[in-house]
Amino acid sequence: MPISPARAAAFEILLRIETTDSYASELLHSARFAKLSAADHGLLTELVMGVLRWRGALDDKIAEHTSQPLTKLDREVLIALRLGAYQLLFLDRVPKHAAINESVELVKRARKKSAAGMVNAVLRKISNSHFSQKRGELGHPSLDNRPGDYGAAHPPWLVERWERVYGSEIASKICEYNQSAPQTALRIRNPEPLGLATSRVGAGALTRPAAPGAATDSAQLAPGKLLSKAAIVTAGDISQTAAFRERRLVIQDEASQLVALLVGRGNSILDCCAAPGGKTRIMVEKNPDATVVAMDLHPHRANLLRRLAPESNIQVIAADARHMPFATTFDRILVDAPCSGTGTLARNPEIKWRLTPEDILRLQAYQIEILTAAMKQLAKDGRIIYSTCSLEPEENEVVIEEAMASESSFKPVDCGDELRRLAADGELIWGDVESLLSGPYLRTIPGVHPCDGFFAAVLQKA
Repeated sequence: MPISPARAAAFEILLRIETTDSYASELLHSARFAKLSAADHGLLTELVMGVLRWRGALDDKIAEHTSQPLTKLDREVLIALRLGAYQLLFLDRVPKHAAINESVELVKRARKKSAAGMVNAVLRKISNSHFSQKRGELGHPSLDNRPGDYGAAHPPWLVERWERVYGSEIASKICEYNQSAPQTALRIRNPEPLGLATSRVGAGALTRPAAPGAATDSAQLAPGKLLSKAAIVTAGDISQTAAFRERRLVIQDEASQLVALLVGRGNSILDCCAAPGGKTRIMVEKNPDATVVAMDLHPHRANLLRRLAPESNIQVIAADARHMPFATTFDRILVDAPCSGTGTLARNPEIKWRLTPEDILRLQAYQIEILTAAMKQLAKDGRIIYSTCSLEPEENEVVIEEAMASESSFKPVDCGDELRRLAADGELIWGDVESLLSGPYLRTIPGVHPCDGFFAAVLQKA
């Protein structure tokens, strides 16, 4: 029996994610799958992201209908089961026979033919078992109407720590937000050529000229929710527009944009962990006459940054931020530190299945090293902006406390004052500034705010 291109590709991507450090978003947009039809690529994305988002709940359902512990199943078999179960439980337009039969064929193709009968039996049991078709706010059926379905789609230790840090209500909002595809946010670098208002990006459309006889590709935009120079893609494929290809707009979460705006004005700026360069370009936009040094540890990422940020006042280097290669100091430094990424699970759901509590402490040590090294490169009266896309205090407040304990000449700047300045300048349009704060720090929370979870601290050197 033939296997549809979308299911075959989904199986391949999920297997690679299990066996390598690959990310779903990169694989889905790789050249290998670019030739799929729009319909097949849409189903591929739904299958991959759906299985990754709901893996915990899917595994619970599979475990109910097999006597074998899931840890004993071959990886290929478990992936085929997850794919089949996701289609049966969440995609009511997919024929049940296609979901079951093609999952069986995937196992056979993976040379696990001995497990084909078991996969067939388990998926038929899931298909025949009772589950609620009641739709929730996110458009997905809840599994057996159990409370806490969104939490069940996360590792328990992660949910428990969010409940401890943020309380059960906010932890529930985080989990719920993570289970749906986030809207695509854009940074509009120059609104006029797009036909959009400068002071407040209005709803509009971007189009590219069509070849004779072809349909016009377009993307529909709505205003940003946090920032005046942001927009939200509401329909269409933004990557097919001239504005995107000409880099007059870039895909960038609004919280990420906000962090870059906290850097403010400077003459000499260092971006320590810069690739792929979204924050770097915002800093250049705000400081066109400044010298901006953009650094990344990996040469291939530095090369990517050179292509994406070609402005003449950006100097790109490949170097380890823990061992700064500079004899000079800077008056503004951004340390957007490598982190667990727990604030980005809606778009990177594979992270939650890879991460361990030990990883958070390992990353913390790395972050402290980078921040303390950056502090030594800061000029008097200069400012460091430390940020992560992590929700974990160990990677945020604790890092700041540890770094300031070793560098006593630094003091935190109240981010509330900086946010109010951005609001007065017309950059920040989110009405509730206080909700963006945790003490003196910036803190965005998925589900509470319409964006990724980011932390930022502004430190000034006396």
